[in-house]
This record gives sequence, C-alpha cells and structure tokens, in this order.
Amino acid sequence: MKGAFVLLSLFLNLKVRATKPYNNLTDTTRTFNNIIGDGADPWVIKDNGYYYMCLQKRGGVSISKSKYLSRPGEFKQVWHQPKTGWNKACLWAPEVHHIGSKWYIYYAAGESGPPFIHQRSGVLESVTDDPQGAYTDKGMLKTGDDHTDPTGTFWAIDLTVGFINNQLYAVWSGWEHNPTTDKTPQCLYIAKMSNPWTISSDRVKISSPEQTWETGGPLNLNEGPEFLKHDENIFIIYSTRESWLPSYRLGQLKLADPTRTPLNAGNWIKSGPVFRGTPDVFGVGHASFTTSPDGTEWWIMYHSKKEAKGNWNRNIRLQQFKWKKDGSPDFGKPIAGGTQIKRPSGELP
Repeated sequence: MKGAFVLLSLFLNLKVRATKPYNNLTDTTRTFNNIIGDGADPWVIKDNGYYYMCLQKRGGVSISKSKYLSRPGEFKQVWHQPKTGWNKACLWAPEVHHIGSKWYIYYAAGESGPPFIHQRSGVLESVTDDPQGAYTDKGMLKTGDDHTDPTGTFWAIDLTVGFINNQLYAVWSGWEHNPTTDKTPQCLYIAKMSNPWTISSDRVKISSPEQTWETGGPLNLNEGPEFLKHDENIFIIYSTRESWLPSYRLGQLKLADPTRTPLNAGNWIKSGPVFRGTPDVFGVGHASFTTSPDGTEWWIMYHSKKEAKGNWNRNIRLQQFKWKKDGSPDFGKPIAGGTQIKRPSGELP
C-alpha cells in the first residue's frame, strides 16, 4: 500500500487485501495462472528451500510459507497494529528480510490518515529464527533530521534494506521535508545502517521524478525501491508515476561502479521505463525478485490494477525475466491476467 495521494475517497473504499491463492495446483500441473492472488506491494523471499511472501492484511502483517513460488501457502498473521501510537493506522508495503539469525519486517504506517502526512517507517524483529513466529517492535527508523519533529524523522514509506560491500543500507521513498499536504512529490533516499534497526548516517537523495517517463501526471512519484543484484551488478528497481493510474511503471538505478559508495547520487545511473503496462495490463509496479526453486531462472512478482479507471484495486502477478548482454534485467512485457504459463524450474517432481 502506498502513497499516491489524490482521490482519497478511493483509499477508504478499496482496502488492500490478500486472499487465498487463485491457483489450485497439483504437483504434476505444469502451468499456473499468472495472477496468484489479490493485494498490492508483494514481497517474496526464498530461504532454505521455501518461499516466504509478506503482505499487509487485516490491520497487520501476514506471511505465507510454500515450497512453490507459483503457489503461496496460507497466510499467518505475525503482527497486528497497536491501538495507539505512531503506527496505529495506514499500514503499507511490509517486507521481511533474513539478516543474521533473525528476521526483520520493514513497513510504513502512520498515526492517522487521510491526509497521509504522518507516514513513517518502522521495523520488527523476530523472537526466533522463524519468519512466521512472534516479533518484537523495534520502533521507528530515523529517516531524516527535522528539528521541528521530536522524532527526528521525515515522511518515509516503502523502506527496504540490502548489503553493498558488506555494509547494510536502507533505501526508501520520502519527502524533502514534512509539509501539511500529502500532494507532495516523492524521492528516493539511501543511508547506512549500523544494525537492522538503526540508520546511522545522513540520508542522501539518489533519485527524483524528473525524467519525462516519470512525470506528466497529477503527482510525481518515486517509490517502492527494491535491490536487485546479479553477478557484479547492483540495481535499485523502483516504481514511478501514480500508483492509482494505468501509467504506473518501473524505473531503474544502476550503481555505476560497485566499488564506489552508493551514498553519492552521481554514482547511480537512471534508465527507464524498464517495465510498463500494456492495453491489457494496467499500472504495473512495486515488484520483488527471486529465483526458481532450482536457481536457474529469475522471476518478478509485482502488482497491477484490475481495471483502467483510477483506484487501488489490484492483484499480484508472477512471471519470468531474463538478463541482457550488458548485465541489466530484461523484464519484457507484463503478461495478460489469467494466462497459463510454465511453472518455475524445479517445482515439478
């Protein structure tokens, strides 16, 4: 869930939910329906032979476990929003990461909304090495230095983490300052972390919506950043344009030299759009990436709109992607909803 911020009444009427998977696969079915469920901002991670999918659901964070990438398991709620506090409302875009011996869930929430001017990023830590087990709240992450805000934070959503040269970094979508309107452009920021729950450096802006393919609508957005690594190349794949419109799409940042600091906007090369809708598929965005069970294929999981008109009524889709000769991802075109496609390599016995 995230923040493109007009047509606010639509947000109230169209809550993002995750349902049981659309597919009814058997171990011998060789294809699957590329729409794998309802919901938005899908996050999937492969760990120790299982796929864990993380979604916002029923006022909390739910995680499924499955040996199949194409068939999520039943969702188990691992955390519910508190009744009071900074994070009691507007839960958006959770994702779960395995760091060391613990799991960490990063999410955005606010004390109220609309207007969605209170969104901040928080982190949960697992009690044990079980992503579907209990979590403790490690609090709000410091995503800015606003001296008028006692928390020292700026508006921040869609925070993700990743290692570059053995250093942990956080990347998120944020505002330059904390205005009183949610009709505010969003940029991408990066900062160092001293541990999975502490940002330890000043934030650095690495992308603003300024290219022609990032602008032109009612609100200019860069959001939903995700790390994607392949061989020696490091990318940040992000969403741009308005999330409630068919023009929503993916852009790309590439770290020009992996040996240079990512805390310098000049070290990132922007290109795009790298994935966009078609006459049959509307508003593709907020993707995550993983490999097939046998590790031979790369797959993108993303959401798209169910219809062309403006709203946040979306479903989750899955398809394979390739790599170009220059080392960058080739996502191709989004496959029409309901299409039967070949299951990921290694799923069949």
